[in-house]
Amino acid sequence: MPTLTETPLEDLVRGAVELERTERGLVPHRLPARARAQNTDPQLAMAESQPAGVRLAFRTAATVLELDTIPTKRVYVGAPPRPDGVYDLVVDGEPVARGSAAGGDVLTIDMTTGAFGHEAGAPATVRFDGLAAGTKDVEVWLPHDETTVLVALRADAPVAPPDHTGRRTWLHHGSSISHGSNAATPTGTWPVVAARLGGVELVNLGFGGGALLDPFTARALRDTPADLVSVKIGINVVNTDLMRRRALGPAVHGFLDTIREGHPEVPLLVVTPLRCPLHEDTPGPLAPDLAALAEGRMGFVATGDPADVAAGRLTLRVVREELAGVVAERTASDPYLHLLEGPELYGEPDEAEHPLPDGLHPDAATHLLVGERFAGRAFGPGAPFAPR
Repeated sequence: MPTLTETPLEDLVRGAVELERTERGLVPHRLPARARAQNTDPQLAMAESQPAGVRLAFRTAATVLELDTIPTKRVYVGAPPRPDGVYDLVVDGEPVARGSAAGGDVLTIDMTTGAFGHEAGAPATVRFDGLAAGTKDVEVWLPHDETTVLVALRADAPVAPPDHTGRRTWLHHGSSISHGSNAATPTGTWPVVAARLGGVELVNLGFGGGALLDPFTARALRDTPADLVSVKIGINVVNTDLMRRRALGPAVHGFLDTIREGHPEVPLLVVTPLRCPLHEDTPGPLAPDLAALAEGRMGFVATGDPADVAAGRLTLRVVREELAGVVAERTASDPYLHLLEGPELYGEPDEAEHPLPDGLHPDAATHLLVGERFAGRAFGPGAPFAPR
């Protein structure tokens, strides 16, 4: 049996905004400490600690790797058990294996009351063996929807940080769909699919339930180095019933103003909401579908009244109109600002072949579809993110 040697982790993490050293290990965060201190929402606190788009990247001749982590398993009261998070192993750009870490902490969530309960557990080990001999570029993509404390990495050959690739960095912000909800693997979320097709390094600030135009998120986007920036706005603003039409335009202007303070001439793409029949014409708030839960499946319902749209309540159609107006107003003085309509990525013609399983989130095949379409519309010839 080969001898495995432990290697430090800090210089190998990619895609995180900040690393927190704790007594239990290294926690990758997707919001900086200042933003986390200003946040009061436990849903966002959970989402930003889930390492969507975060990976370990290194060069090695190792044929065996072991990664010790402390995963956090989520249990939703009344809902079917969730599968363990997935670790994707990518060698020289190609996915070659995947694994999961059993055990760890348990987070119990009651969606009907909003209550959270946490139980600490022990570390677990993910092992990859049988890797091809010779020096290679290796990435271990962490579970996109499972908070992960990094404890130790061991290998049977020296591990070093990767060479500089020269690839541009794409910084993206969005909702649970951008976070990767209902994708099967971390490399199967639509932003990762698009990033791999576009040949860029991804920093994913997609937060399940947390794309709410928070000023601290705008400052995180402002302060994170990037060559390309996109923001996908709308579904969470509607399904939380966060604001009325009067507030939306100014809030979006302020959000974009803050981003521009740090990225004045970076291509900036505003993406309107994908089609979601629940909220096309019905305002929020969103609620769990109790009938679906009783049948052992996850589902959601929109509880607002369409008649209230005339009084300023938001739907996805209203949000798209407002975002298009904001972008049109700003492009006169901002030639690097662009708009992408979400229904071009997933629209009404897609519903029959690719229905949303829970009424809200795309499945694994639809994540692939959205990622491929985004890559063509954002990174293709003449597109906003095409190389200058």
